[in-house]
Amino acid sequence: MYDLVIRGGSVVTPDGVLSTDVGIFGEKIAALGNALEGREMIDAAGKLVFPGVIDPHVHFALPVGGSVSSDDFYSGSVAAACGGVTSVIDFTVGSSDSSIPDDIRNRLEDAKNAVVDYSFHGEVVGWRPGRVDEMNEAIGLGVKSFKFFTAYGASGRRTDTGPLLQAFQALADMDGVAVVHAEDDSMIETFSGLLSNEEWGRMESVAKVRPDVCEASAVNTVGWLAARTGVQCHIVHLSSALGLEEALYARERGADLTVETCPQYLLLTSDVYKSPEGHLYSAAPALRSSDDNAVLWNALASGEIDFAATDHCPFTRTQKEWKGAFDRLPGGLPGVELLLPLLYSEGVLRGRLPLCELARITSERAAKRYGLYPRKGSLLPGSDADIVLFDPEEVWHVQAGALRMNVDFSPYENLELIGKTWQTISRGEIIYSEGRFLGKKGRGVFLHR
Repeated sequence: MYDLVIRGGSVVTPDGVLSTDVGIFGEKIAALGNALEGREMIDAAGKLVFPGVIDPHVHFALPVGGSVSSDDFYSGSVAAACGGVTSVIDFTVGSSDSSIPDDIRNRLEDAKNAVVDYSFHGEVVGWRPGRVDEMNEAIGLGVKSFKFFTAYGASGRRTDTGPLLQAFQALADMDGVAVVHAEDDSMIETFSGLLSNEEWGRMESVAKVRPDVCEASAVNTVGWLAARTGVQCHIVHLSSALGLEEALYARERGADLTVETCPQYLLLTSDVYKSPEGHLYSAAPALRSSDDNAVLWNALASGEIDFAATDHCPFTRTQKEWKGAFDRLPGGLPGVELLLPLLYSEGVLRGRLPLCELARITSERAAKRYGLYPRKGSLLPGSDADIVLFDPEEVWHVQAGALRMNVDFSPYENLELIGKTWQTISRGEIIYSEGRFLGKKGRGVFLHR
């Protein structure tokens, strides 16, 4: 007798759709089979059963330019759960004056109210060769991925090519993962210097300052360093066809390089900057063209792009109030609650994405890249019982006021979607069901990787 049995649903795995029951004992998946019996039963007839979604790129309670992202670890993780996300990977808040291990300890305190499971990427700011011991200690604390920037030199976050090479060499020896925000800072500075005063006052100028060639140049450099050092390397929020071309070229050169993209780069274009609310879309990289959207969808379906993430970094309308120039805005968009329904409705139902690939790109591949598999990212016996029951027929419209994310704006406002999370199970516990959040504050656990 199992504690909980999910019966009658269509179980979606990366390798096929199964007609099977799922038996849960304690916090683990115990069995897949027919006619399983449980103390509690869920009738999932007509529902899709997915592995719990992993969003490996979120920014809860992140200080940005004098502001702080509007979701903390409690509100952000509640929103995640309501969208079927059962694990998130956030970031430490790095500085040249603090150590990465201390940043991890501080972030653990920030995250203590999370309701889904979580881990961190260690943000690397002010890298120097003497910081190798910090990375070793961080890995001992369960953080094995480290975030580097090739942009934002003015704020001190950029890691130049020489130090980046040394860091990659060190991480290759430690079996760590280098996570890179890839934009060419020199190009950004050059293009910024060419803008007129009038252009600084236009939101659409962000696309001129951070064009696709800026992303592609940085991916080229990072890919070459990854190939030379053998480090496991991951490019976050890939936004362009040109950037993808360079990522594929890096793999041809032997780089162990994975790539993610985000719903905003699949569904939005730079045309939104021209609207009266264009400033609300401030984020980096910039939004691209419909041609880029199409290329990224194809790459996600084919596996050339490894997985999807949201880069969830929300701000309210007040926080994004226009101050006369696009560079005075906090950058980031909300999305953690919408990852699965957007990819299902706009991807699977529109023929852009195979159904089984959805399980791979929202769960399995991120788990494998970041050292969580098979505890996470799988519906195999022995895995954590992180499961999403998804209603593939519910029709609804995105409205910021009806979402759990702490925002009063959605980039997808009024978009009609088909398919919505019906229930979310985290480590065997139903934490969301039919519009109601049922979990307890602080029930999430840190995932030591």
